[in-house]
Amino acid sequence: MQTTHFPTMKPSRRRAVCAAAAALALAALAAPAAWAQKYPERPIRLVVGYSAGGGVDAAARLLGARLSTALGQQVVVENRTGATGLIAADLVSKAAPDGYTLMLGDSALLIAKLLQPKIAIDPLTSFKPVAGAFVSPLMIVTGNDFPARTPKDFIAELKAHPGRYSFATSGVGTVQHLGFEMLKQRTGSFVLHVPYRGAAQIVPDVVGGQVPIGVVSATAGMAQAKAGKLRAVALMNTARLEGAEDVAPLSDALPGFDVAPRLFVLAPAGTPDDIVERLSTAVKNVLDTPEAATAAAAQGMLRAYAGPAQLRSALSDETARWKGIIADQRIVAEGN
Repeated sequence: MQTTHFPTMKPSRRRAVCAAAAALALAALAAPAAWAQKYPERPIRLVVGYSAGGGVDAAARLLGARLSTALGQQVVVENRTGATGLIAADLVSKAAPDGYTLMLGDSALLIAKLLQPKIAIDPLTSFKPVAGAFVSPLMIVTGNDFPARTPKDFIAELKAHPGRYSFATSGVGTVQHLGFEMLKQRTGSFVLHVPYRGAAQIVPDVVGGQVPIGVVSATAGMAQAKAGKLRAVALMNTARLEGAEDVAPLSDALPGFDVAPRLFVLAPAGTPDDIVERLSTAVKNVLDTPEAATAAAAQGMLRAYAGPAQLRSALSDETARWKGIIADQRIVAEGN
């Protein structure tokens, strides 16, 4: 049997090879950091799944204008409407994971996947969480002749008269709808859901008595309550609002009850951690300013920053909560 002999590498040569390998390894480790230091080098798209002028669009423009200053590059809001934000989500999920295409998503995106499980996008895996940004408080309003003024009395009235009342929201599967379904679940009450197209149609019908209860944004509800045209009975989130200090949260009667649409920034899955951290820090710095607080309040929103890890956990928890409500209350998407 013939044996092949390989020459032994000289010590000096071996040291040179090891040094070169170490240098390559260090360069590989340093590359993401260098990339992040250069980022951003061109404008960033912040995609919104709703038309201009709506609440999510307003939040995106509030955030985008200030992020442009914080990042030193223009953040351009791009509206891609349709399918409850799914068209925008599909675009962003397929974009290059380089930090130049982001999405301002909302809780409706989480619900859409639950009601339409066949869609390819999964909010929990198709994206990388960047930052929580805002919550948009919701309010339960009634006509002025409704026999309840406080959360406790409201719940007692619903329980005492199952099937007597109906409630209007901006559609099947919205946070407004599922939030009230959670209220029904917690209290064992029966109230008929009447889906509308939005608060602009709900509020006049509550004022006119066509529907006794409405679930709308706090901004839409308080404007008419202050005018004496309807009654603001309860907030669905736990925090009291500036300008609505007299409106109690439902949690006064139902401890722990806390429902409000969440708005958050997402990046395509695979976006480098350093880029995500840079963006998340920029969002936090923007939201920490008094100017952002004033601008958010003017839009009826509360600042609600969350870092990437905290946001990931919050989105997972919220998805599980809506999944339970949808199953328990047997809610199906319209058209299914």
